[in-house]
Amino acid sequence: MLDIRRFTTAEASGDLLTAIRRLLDLAFDEDFSPEDWEHTIGGWHVVVAGGGSPLSHAAVVPRILEVAKRPLNAGYVEGVATTPGRQREGLGFLAMAEISKIIRGDYDMGALSTGRHDFYERLGWERWRGPTFVRRGSEAVRTEEEDDGVMVLRFGPSRGIDLTAPLTCEGRSGDDW
Repeated sequence: MLDIRRFTTAEASGDLLTAIRRLLDLAFDEDFSPEDWEHTIGGWHVVVAGGGSPLSHAAVVPRILEVAKRPLNAGYVEGVATTPGRQREGLGFLAMAEISKIIRGDYDMGALSTGRHDFYERLGWERWRGPTFVRRGSEAVRTEEEDDGVMVLRFGPSRGIDLTAPLTCEGRSGDDW
């Protein structure tokens, strides 16, 4: 029996956060950095659990993204992973479907960076086709290497945004996107 739980970082116990971090380390083959973890906490989490243990996880955190210099309150997806022994069973799809509900309820649009476009496209996410930038102070620095990885979820206030317009995020430690 699967249990889908939705909670904020502040509502999670230390043991649950430790279990999520362990899941992310396993799923990313020990390549989930402290900065990646920092980006994952501070917002909403969805855990698909079985037998009391997290099997799949996704998080969404608030970020301001600029589309053609228009600021939008974006739900930025982080820490999407399924324990290696249970991948390709639809558990990540369940977690992301719930995350998409949170984004549609609390934000102007969703955004994420991935190399797994097909997984997210099934959930209505679209590839960003315009140039990407990171804001460092008053300067926007081109992030050409990120252009193919950014995806967005458009709806309501963001339904008509131009997918070929410039997209800018604020800089942060670790990966900006």
